[in-house]
Amino acid sequence: MKDRQHLFNLIIIGDEILHGSRQDKHFAFFKSLLESKGLKLNQVQYLPDEPDLLVRQLRRSFSDGIPTFVTGGIGATPDDHTRQAAAAALDLPVVRHPEAAKFIEGITQKRGEPLDSPEHAQRLKMADFPAGAELVPNPFNNIAGFSIREHYFFPGFPVMAHPMAEWVLETYYAGRFNQTERGSRSVYVFEQPESRITPIMEHIEQTYPGVRSYSLPSVGWTHSDGTQVKPHIEFGIKAEGEAVNLLDAAWAEVLHSLDGLGAELKNRVN
Repeated sequence: MKDRQHLFNLIIIGDEILHGSRQDKHFAFFKSLLESKGLKLNQVQYLPDEPDLLVRQLRRSFSDGIPTFVTGGIGATPDDHTRQAAAAALDLPVVRHPEAAKFIEGITQKRGEPLDSPEHAQRLKMADFPAGAELVPNPFNNIAGFSIREHYFFPGFPVMAHPMAEWVLETYYAGRFNQTERGSRSVYVFEQPESRITPIMEHIEQTYPGVRSYSLPSVGWTHSDGTQVKPHIEFGIKAEGEAVNLLDAAWAEVLHSLDGLGAELKNRVN
């Protein structure tokens, strides 16, 4: 069975992202953050603020057994459904978390508002989580996110979600940092169609267990100085864990096969 200890999923929730009124800033951040720790982003979902769909997708996600970051929809306005959807996906009630409520009381008092005000009552809804959830501290404004079943729920605001994600990794997953060795080799292949390269890819994957190949065609481009890069294929192989030890032998065979095709190769990595 494939080692999944280094894998993490990401769910980005919000009509505003799907409809284009706000630009997503989460994907690039989470990918970079995980890679900086030797971890890997396994998959990403973009979901609307639609309660039934959120319940279905979160139920599936909880069943995957892969740690998952979830951003968006944990506010207290009518278009925020993530807290309730997470509870429904786990068949749990939504309950008020006393510590989260205490943090919100402090915010209300700092603003000079009475604790029996309508504003405070509305704000307190952000302390309602699935029963058994734990807090994820929010250093930006002290209104906590929550975690349950290795799913970590953050506000949609990057200024809040990103440091909260860093805290989650350092608190719960530091022992997994940089534990999986990875390697890759690649080359630009010119004047060859993918149909000639595909048999090489199939042979490598059948011969070297755990080594994966990839082919990324490009139509080429023109540099700012006017020089052109012709259409080509970026062809490579990659591996993780023990399969990294097979890369050198596999790559030597790849280059030999490409040379046999008479392919023009550039940026060769031996």
